[in-house]
Amino acid sequence: MTRLFPHPLLTLALTLMWLMLTRFSLGHLLLGAAVAILAGLAFARLEPQPPRLRAIWPLIRLAAVVSVDILRSNWAVARRMLHDGGARPRRSGFVAIPLRLRDPVGLALLALVVAATPGTVWIDYDPGTGVLLLHVFELQDAEALRAEICARYETRLLEAFG
Repeated sequence: MTRLFPHPLLTLALTLMWLMLTRFSLGHLLLGAAVAILAGLAFARLEPQPPRLRAIWPLIRLAAVVSVDILRSNWAVARRMLHDGGARPRRSGFVAIPLRLRDPVGLALLALVVAATPGTVWIDYDPGTGVLLLHVFELQDAEALRAEICARYETRLLEAFG
C-alpha cells in the first residue's frame, strides 16, 4: 500500500486541490486522483537520505550562538545605517572560506545561518574544493571572519554531522 501511496496526505491534498480548482464529477475525481498518485510517486523518488546526526548538543549550542550573533549583527547594521546615514564609505567585500564540512545537511544549516545573519550573503560553494564564498556588508578583517565562521559555526556542525 505504501508503494502505491508513499505520501498519502500529499495524495489526498492534491486530489482535493484538483477538485477545488475544477468542478466536481466522477471524471475529475478519477483524473485528480491519478495525477495526485503520480505526483506522490515522483516525490518519493526525490526524497533525500535521512541525515546522520551524531550529537544533538552541538546543534543546541549552535542555535544559541546564532541567536546572539543575529542580534549583534542586526544591531550593528541598524546602527551603521541609522547613525552614520551611509555617509561613511562601506567596506564591503568577498571572503573565500575553506570548509572541512562536506555533509549536505550541515552545509544547508550553514547556509541558513549565513542567510539569517544580516550583513552576510552566501554567494557560492564549490563542492570540489570545499570553498565557500561570502559577501560581507561591513568587512573589516577577512581573516578574522574566516576564523569566526570556522570556530563558531563549522566546528559545531562538524560535531553534529561529522
